[in-house]
Amino acid sequence: MNTEDFRQEIVTFFEQIDKYYGSKTEITEGLCTDMETLDANLTTWNLSEFELIRSAYRKNGQKLMMEGSNMYYEISADRIISFQQLGRHKFEFIEQYSFDVFRITKIRFHYKY
Repeated sequence: MNTEDFRQEIVTFFEQIDKYYGSKTEITEGLCTDMETLDANLTTWNLSEFELIRSAYRKNGQKLMMEGSNMYYEISADRIISFQQLGRHKFEFIEQYSFDVFRITKIRFHYKY
């Protein structure tokens, strides 16, 4: 996939995210230092759940933002090296923060349609 197609998939995701407003949203976030072996035991995981109420692109800093009550989550658009749809209403972003530091963000929307 070329860079323009990759970027367009991400833009399309955020252009259509409003259909998930009001849905329970699970974000599983992992920090790891070796994407080649991706050993779950060597990755630090966090899980957050909230009802999605708003999303936006913060141009200053190039951040993709999702917000719920008492919850705010950002993804650095300029650090995304991978974006996939893993299943129905399931998505995964991988950001690279340095040569060997990566953040995996898995998003699952509990959507009724």
